[in-house]
Amino acid sequence: TPILQKMTDSVMWKICRIHELFREKDVEVPGQLVAVFCFIASHNPCHMQAIEQGLSMSPNSVSRNTDWLFNTHRLGKPGMGLIIKEKDPLNYRRRICRLTKEGEKLVIQIKEILNES
Repeated sequence: TPILQKMTDSVMWKICRIHELFREKDVEVPGQLVAVFCFIASHNPCHMQAIEQGLSMSPNSVSRNTDWLFNTHRLGKPGMGLIIKEKDPLNYRRRICRLTKEGEKLVIQIKEILNES
């Protein structure tokens, strides 16, 4: 179409398409949420403290973002169901985050986009 311009950067287009995968779940997805999901996916499973350190985020910010990825958005809306948060059996004060089946499917979709020629 005349409105759709010629693509000038295929890598950036892939990033745009990946972000749209998250927006399919919630149109108001902030970049921090995508970063937290990608950190968990790349360190699956991981402690919430590892996310704080790895992304230089506050505990409150990590908690808010993992709640959104889990099952309850901080505003009372349903979460995305992409991760599970559970108590660490070795230290009940710590929480471990891991991908759900839905989260694993999203990782596959992301990798398929990244691996396109």
